[in-house]
Amino acid sequence: MEHVVVLLGLAVVHLLAVASPGPSTVLVIQTAAVAGRRGGLLTASAMSVGAVLWASAALFGLQALFARFDWLYVAFRIAGVLYLLYLAVMLWRHAGDPLPEIKTGGAARLTGWQGFLRALVLQLSNPKIMVFFGSIFLSLLPQSTPAWMDVAVLIVVALNEFAWFALLALLFSGGPARTYYLRAKRWLDRAMGGVLGLLGLRLAVGEP
Repeated sequence: MEHVVVLLGLAVVHLLAVASPGPSTVLVIQTAAVAGRRGGLLTASAMSVGAVLWASAALFGLQALFARFDWLYVAFRIAGVLYLLYLAVMLWRHAGDPLPEIKTGGAARLTGWQGFLRALVLQLSNPKIMVFFGSIFLSLLPQSTPAWMDVAVLIVVALNEFAWFALLALLFSGGPARTYYLRAKRWLDRAMGGVLGLLGLRLAVGEP
């Protein structure tokens, strides 16, 4: 029962963190509005995969490497900053472009998997996710846990990430949301680009 209580606490803390607006939220909404439900759900899946990889690294010791080798954290931090700024610039440059047609067949699959890869790179380029997982694991998990609990922790992380981002994808891939996005795409893309740029700058100047 004690382990179940710990897992429930971890699930609540993690879900609150996932629901906090950030670059992942921006990217899922933008992808779902452009690429439709399939692209949005693939992007949500990528967020889940990336989070599980970071959580696995936290459970099995990558945080110790960051603590021992400062340059490794700095390298991941720089990569995250550059990628956020890249996405911001691309959104601003192409804000006035028309939306691509979402067709069946190969084009739709390519669009969806491009969204998946873009989201996975974004998720893996942010070392603060690793720091977050390391912190809550140290705070909430017992010092010694059975193997089944490690698996349960990763399942909780995967389900939380996918459930939240899939919900966003479904909301913003529907007809009304897509119609609104078509009308306001230029300004919405610029706003999203500005948010990503600010988040990149925040990551660049924030405390390590």
